[in-house]
Amino acid sequence: MSRQAALSPLAQGLLPVFGAASILIAWQFALPVAGVPAYIVPTPAAIFSTFAASWPLLLSNLWPTAIEAVAGFLIGNLAAMVMAIAFVHSRFLQAAYFPVVLFFNTIPILALSPIIILIFGLGMTPKIVIAAVISFFPTLVNMIRGLDSATSNEHELFRVLSATRAEVFWRLRFPRSLPMLFSSLRIASATAVIGAIVGEWIGSDKGLGALIIQATFNYQSDRLYAAIVLSSSLSILLFLLVAAVERKVVKY
Repeated sequence: MSRQAALSPLAQGLLPVFGAASILIAWQFALPVAGVPAYIVPTPAAIFSTFAASWPLLLSNLWPTAIEAVAGFLIGNLAAMVMAIAFVHSRFLQAAYFPVVLFFNTIPILALSPIIILIFGLGMTPKIVIAAVISFFPTLVNMIRGLDSATSNEHELFRVLSATRAEVFWRLRFPRSLPMLFSSLRIASATAVIGAIVGEWIGSDKGLGALIIQATFNYQSDRLYAAIVLSSSLSILLFLLVAAVERKVVKY
């Protein structure tokens, strides 16, 4: 059985556009025919008109969420990388504290968020902390696996060459960890936005999360869907930025 021919770069670029456009067209025309009320699921045209009419409101709520998500992404992943390096170089620390980290990861973020807000108040800080917490664990696990992925033969070669511990880390362990690290960073780029929005749900009067709650209780479904689309666009933008950095950094 012959293998399917690979798609051309042009087709790979156009097919996602075609897929999205076909879904939007079906959404636009199938909902009225099916009798779905607009106050439950608005059509794409209604959502896009809301973007045009409420863009200043949407933009003013986008910036707090973007700042919280980016700051939480950076802090959470940096903390995960530092802890992964400590765990790899000290099996005592890993055996003592990795189960503790695992336990905290089992706590649902919706249950942990009120505690964080009680500790840090109602400002931007608790949302950043929540975004950092939700980004932390996947990066920690993948970074540990990446730092430990070098083979025994490679470590033996570095010992023969009398490499220092720092040289082993920067020339062997760290380069080997980059593919797994960026895999987790792509995941964290989306979860950081989720964490910021969850924090805004619990206690905030600004941000996309707060706007989603307000639109839900006021039965403004078009504004609700517009805020959801905008939050998804923010996640996609962060994902693409991480992927662009990965292409520049990971050359193998």
